[in-house]
Amino acid sequence: MRPFYRFMRAWSQAFYALYFRGRVFGIRNVPMTGGVLLACNHQSFFDPVCSCLALPREGNFMARDTLFLNPFFRRLIVALNAFPVKRGAADVGAVKEILRRLRDGKLVVVFPEATRTRDGSIGEINPNSLLIAKKAGVAIVPTVIDGAFEAWPRTQLLPGPGRIYTTYAEAITPQQVTDWPMEKIAETVSERLTRTLGRSQARRHRAACPFSTCAGVS
Repeated sequence: MRPFYRFMRAWSQAFYALYFRGRVFGIRNVPMTGGVLLACNHQSFFDPVCSCLALPREGNFMARDTLFLNPFFRRLIVALNAFPVKRGAADVGAVKEILRRLRDGKLVVVFPEATRTRDGSIGEINPNSLLIAKKAGVAIVPTVIDGAFEAWPRTQLLPGPGRIYTTYAEAITPQQVTDWPMEKIAETVSERLTRTLGRSQARRHRAACPFSTCAGVS
């Protein structure tokens, strides 16, 4: 891990733990070597940070091309392994870049819902966003960000305090990715995201309201 990435990761970890009372679960489900595709739900602008801040390896991220227009911000996000993608169009260059990074043994984060949730639930999964894993022959790890919607919804300019949990669900192995049809891969990712989100929400509720006297807790 490069020194600058490690520094930014440490700063993000402190912010995540102190301001958002963040916790991370299921790190053992993420392969620590080789190409990996993290398939994350999308709740807020903070999701790319949440998806990788606890992992002992660098993440790689797609970002909309307009974020690269500011020279200073461009240098920052490029140093953190971001690369541009054109929204609303089939960006062949971005697909090739993801494939290259996966084949180079890197971990790449994608958001198969394509846009931030409007109500906190898991949206429809676009199988095309997962097809690159089949071409690269790498594992897919469904990854849930929970609580970011409440802390930083799309209608809010800046994040507020909250409790954010990140959970890595059971991975779809490279062999399964190779053997399964895309429909089954997408269905499995969607099912694991939905199930994991439900468990995380219950866990957050217990943490916020640990006593039996709390309303709604028996």
